[in-house]
Amino acid sequence: MAYRKLGRLSGHRKMLLRNLVTSFLREGRIQTTEPRAKELRSLAEAMITLGKRGDLHARRQALAYLLDESVVTKLFKEIAPRYSDRQGGYTRLVKLGYRRGDGSPMVMVELV
Repeated sequence: MAYRKLGRLSGHRKMLLRNLVTSFLREGRIQTTEPRAKELRSLAEAMITLGKRGDLHARRQALAYLLDESVVTKLFKEIAPRYSDRQGGYTRLVKLGYRRGDGSPMVMVELV
């Protein structure tokens, strides 16, 4: 299977992931469910790789995906230079236990 459907229609799922990636890059760490976090990880790492490229086309690609222009600026000015010598693996998933209401496994996603 290529990706997790997360129990949503395609448009809702794509916007959910765009919101998650934008929030994650803005805050540096977020708390979410494990399946969402595993999908978020690949997208966030792709955005950081765009930031490492640093050219105009990469910036426009990031602007097309992320929902906030200030997050794109932060990505290219602060986040990407931190990982200039690293070949991937920019995120870490820390298991937090299970959510009280429905028992979903929760994780903390953070930048390494």
